[in-house]
Amino acid sequence: MDISFDLGKANDIDELEQFYNDLNDHLEKGIYPIRQNAIDGVENGNLYVSKHNGKIVGSVILSHEPEPTYYKAKWGFDADYSEVFVVYTFGVHPKYLNCGVGKALMEFSIEHSIKSQAKSIRLDVYEGNIPAIRLYEKCGFKYIDTVDLGLGNYGLNWFRLYEKLL
Repeated sequence: MDISFDLGKANDIDELEQFYNDLNDHLEKGIYPIRQNAIDGVENGNLYVSKHNGKIVGSVILSHEPEPTYYKAKWGFDADYSEVFVVYTFGVHPKYLNCGVGKALMEFSIEHSIKSQAKSIRLDVYEGNIPAIRLYEKCGFKYIDTVDLGLGNYGLNWFRLYEKLL
């Protein structure tokens, strides 16, 4: 499958919103991401889209801002977050699951982080999202801890933290 990667642009926001809605419908408990995440990612210059035949099939935000809970975890090494990328809004359109989009998007994220001279990539994933957990582990991410990100009201009690040292 031919997949391109680009920095998200303002004219991608409407398509990203539909992409997020489709993803959230597929996940059933989907409450995130939302349009504002796309707007913020484009404005911050850290949202990347993967496209197939000109259509967005995946996206990711690579940020230097961790969730507050991340500071309580024992990571592989101590570093200022200027040297660490945190993965947000990593998603693949439901029509393109099991087509290699997620793996390609994660490989892009790793390559981008290496080129940016980051020391590691960190992320969290809902403990029930087994396909994502398998992907992250296949891509070399190591389990760090299980934490509460405060989303219990949505039925999302526990999240697994992962890190890949670069």
